[in-house]
Amino acid sequence: MRLVIAKCSVDYVGRLSAHLPTATRLVMVKADGSVSIHADDRAYKPLNWMSPPCKLQEAPGVWKVVNKAGEELRITLEEIFQDTSYELGVDPGLVKDGVEAHLQELLAAHPDTFGEGWSLVRREFMTAIGPVDLLCKDANGGSVAVEIKRRGEIDGVEQLTRYLELMNRDPLLAPVQGVFAAQEIKPQARVLATDRGIRCVVVDYDKLRGMERDELTLF
Repeated sequence: MRLVIAKCSVDYVGRLSAHLPTATRLVMVKADGSVSIHADDRAYKPLNWMSPPCKLQEAPGVWKVVNKAGEELRITLEEIFQDTSYELGVDPGLVKDGVEAHLQELLAAHPDTFGEGWSLVRREFMTAIGPVDLLCKDANGGSVAVEIKRRGEIDGVEQLTRYLELMNRDPLLAPVQGVFAAQEIKPQARVLATDRGIRCVVVDYDKLRGMERDELTLF
């Protein structure tokens, strides 16, 4: 991972155009090729970014990050204060507790829990920032990303929001809807999810386990 702290302006040129005026920011270049621009606020959410696969072209005073669609993230560097690289190695990823892992397994086996005619595309669908628990198709063939938690809180909604932002940039998937599934969903998380167009589903773990048990019973 490469971390660059610099005084810079940023322009995104593609399907949409966006401009960040000159300020001191953190530019993060990851081993997967992704580039993201961060300010000293907004928690972990970048101001702008380019998802892999993309190519970084460095020239004096300007970086150009171009993806396969020809969209460009142009970073104009006025002054670099720090430029450091670290080798992080392979990350083992987030390990879910037993209930969350089992919920994911059960819901993957029973995608119709979310609606009649739903089907599973893939478990642990990988994005540039990590795997979304389930990628499904609804009854109309639309893509749906499902994030599963034992207890649904705001950070889980934020996590799913980041996945959706990336997945909706992929023309082969977009438009992608979101479902936040948990045994219990906190009121604040439900309000945030609703505001972002994410559907909340409270899952009955015992009922799902019963469904699994019935399928395995011979008599």
